[in-house]
Amino acid sequence: MREYLFMALIAAAVTYLLVPLVRRFAIRIGAMPEIRERDVHTTPTPRLGGLAMYGGLVVGLLLAGQMTHSGEALAGTGANPVPALIIAGGLITFTGFLDDWWGMDALIKLAGQIAAAGVLVFFDMRLTSIPLPESWGGSTSLDYTLSTIITILVVVVTINAVNFVDGLDGLAAGIVCIAGMATWAYSIIISQDITGSNITATAAIAAVLIGSCLGFLPHNFHPAKIFMGDTGAMLIGLVLASSIVTVTPVDTSAIVEMNKFPVLLPLLVPAAVLVLPLIDLITAVVRRTSQGLSPFAPDRGHLHHRLMDIGHSHRRSVLIMYAWTFLFSFGIVGMSRVGVPVLLFPAVIVLALAVLVLMALPRWRGRGGAHAAPRDNNPDDDGPPTGPMPPIPPEDSPVRRQQPPPDGARASAEGKPVIPAFPSRS
Repeated sequence: MREYLFMALIAAAVTYLLVPLVRRFAIRIGAMPEIRERDVHTTPTPRLGGLAMYGGLVVGLLLAGQMTHSGEALAGTGANPVPALIIAGGLITFTGFLDDWWGMDALIKLAGQIAAAGVLVFFDMRLTSIPLPESWGGSTSLDYTLSTIITILVVVVTINAVNFVDGLDGLAAGIVCIAGMATWAYSIIISQDITGSNITATAAIAAVLIGSCLGFLPHNFHPAKIFMGDTGAMLIGLVLASSIVTVTPVDTSAIVEMNKFPVLLPLLVPAAVLVLPLIDLITAVVRRTSQGLSPFAPDRGHLHHRLMDIGHSHRRSVLIMYAWTFLFSFGIVGMSRVGVPVLLFPAVIVLALAVLVLMALPRWRGRGGAHAAPRDNNPDDDGPPTGPMPPIPPEDSPVRRQQPPPDGARASAEGKPVIPAFPSRS
């Protein structure tokens, strides 16, 4: 446990300290584009924050490889996850850097994502089997070709899901951080009943991912000083996908005593930690293709846009999505440890959806239930943008006595003439 905490703290510290340097670099090279119609922020903000996150990731992974327990597990997986993630992460970071700086065609960016996923497969970080319940025949092994295709598909979908949800200050970093925490907790839970290098490697990767996100959030939370851009969104999506790939191939027969429906463990937990980005991704693709647009065409119909359009402030919208991600992912992880009836799983889904709907309802202001004003007329209520008003001095204060009287006031209340304190110079 101390090893995971230490590598997370180191990754967070390195990321946090690198952000100011990366911010100055982004401003120097002009990586702070003009405001687009779909953007929520109102002032140009530098991107490329993912460069700092990559630095924290590299240091955290190298440190994890030197730890007694984690290092032995990472070396025992046979997949070399440390060099795999450093090389694949460097490739996807470079792809995002070019996109954030110059702009890049969607198909070229997709090719970079596939190449990064291919690096993971080359180092044998791939899905070797699909876990299924014993009543369905147990785990199904995959040949190399099918394993490669499914692994690349999982990685690319996860990268784009995280990239799609990156639309508000601190949103992607916070959601991926929560997903990493749930993945880490899940790997720790099953490691109590199953011993294996993959499980420990998953916990180490998740710990480093958590640290990188936490180190970036202080600079990125609203009002953000820097954005992670595609550089960071695709990077943390890649790392999250790699943790899912390493922990998913679990023999369900070995965990049958952990839960009454072991299929919940290896199949639904990875989906649970990605449920919000996946919902946003799927709805965006359906929405755009139904309008005859490309699935990668940008628009203003994401979940976070809708939350703000119905009256929620920037921070409140982010916190709503944090809360729902935490409730759903950790609810599923908790159910994976406690023997519960199958009917409780849909109940948790219904509860999570109900909480999301209630939290996403428009706010009501004032007496009588007046609906929140439109967002254009209702600036973000996270604090006064210009500070408090200066105090008004009392009538008999020296400051008020030194001020000139208003025009036309040349007599006292008794009608007696007075000599003006500020005679005209005409």
